[in-house]
Order: sequence, then structure tokens, then C-alpha cells
Amino acid sequence: MEPLEELGDPQLAVLIGRFEERALAEVYRRHGRSVYGLARRVLGDPTEAEDVTQEAFLHLWRDPSRFDPVRGTMRTYLLTHVHGRAVDVVRSRAARARREERDARATAAASYDIEREIWDMALAERVEGALGALPADERAAIDLAYFGGHTYKEVAELLCAPEGTVKSRIRSGLRRMRSALVEGGVPG
Repeated sequence: MEPLEELGDPQLAVLIGRFEERALAEVYRRHGRSVYGLARRVLGDPTEAEDVTQEAFLHLWRDPSRFDPVRGTMRTYLLTHVHGRAVDVVRSRAARARREERDARATAAASYDIEREIWDMALAERVEGALGALPADERAAIDLAYFGGHTYKEVAELLCAPEGTVKSRIRSGLRRMRSALVEGGVPG
């Protein structure tokens, strides 16, 4: 038997098909640097490049019949395989980064929504407290106008009071509420 160094790649592929580990080692010796170099250029990460290079040679070991010397050289076969796999890794990495970014945004938005909801609830309690501290006539006018959705005229009719008096009560009550809220730490 000829030394492996003197055999061509097609003969080495036949020996790999017979599970000759030395034949695979010889193919690796001949083409490993090129395969790793391409993987490293595409991936930019030496550890990932090593993994993809190993996958290319394992692929050859498991199914050497996929190599067809009529279609190209062993180097071309291995480089084509490693390039495709490396591109898959890059795409997977990019998709993962997009997912993580989308998840981070969703988490931030959810956090913002929760903070906003808590702020709104606290503010609503302060407004309710400020409204409850008003005199009854001012509170009733504001309640009907702002929370009941009635016009000044409708509020006047409902409270059996002149429209001008209702407007004055609402303005006066809103001023008091604003003062109470500003004193309570709510920006005006």
C-alpha cells in the first residue's frame, strides 16, 4: 500500500469510506488550515470556527460518498461545506440577537407600563383625596362636570343652581385641588 501522502484526495475518500482514520487525518493535514481559515473569516470567532471546522470533517467522515471528484476537489468540497455551515451560524447568531433585543424591548416596555400604571394609581388616589377634601358644593359640581361628563348647563340644572355659580364652584374647587396636589408632590 502506498503512503497516504502520495494518494490523491479521491483515493483518501475511498479509504475514509472504509473507516481509515489515517486517511481522514491526511485530508485534515492537507486542507484543515484552509477550512479553518475560511470559517474564522466568516465567523470572526476562533472557538466557533474550530467547531464548524470539526463539523466539516465529521461530515466527511460520516458520509465520504458525498464527495464527488468529478464535481470538484476535496478542498472545494470542504470549503463549500464549511462556508455554508458558518453562514448558518452567523444567521443563527443574528436571529438570536434580534430575539434578545426584541425581548429586552418588550421587557422594558412592560416595566415602563407597570411603572406608569403604578404612577397613575397613586395619582388617582391623590386626586380622589384632594376631591374628597373639597366643600360638598364644589365637589358635587366637579364630580358631575369632569367625572359625569355633563356640561356646565347640565350641572346647573342637576344641582338646581345658577350656571355662573356652578362655574365659580368648579373653578374654585379646581384651584384648591391643584394646590393640594402640588403640596402633595404632584407636579402642576
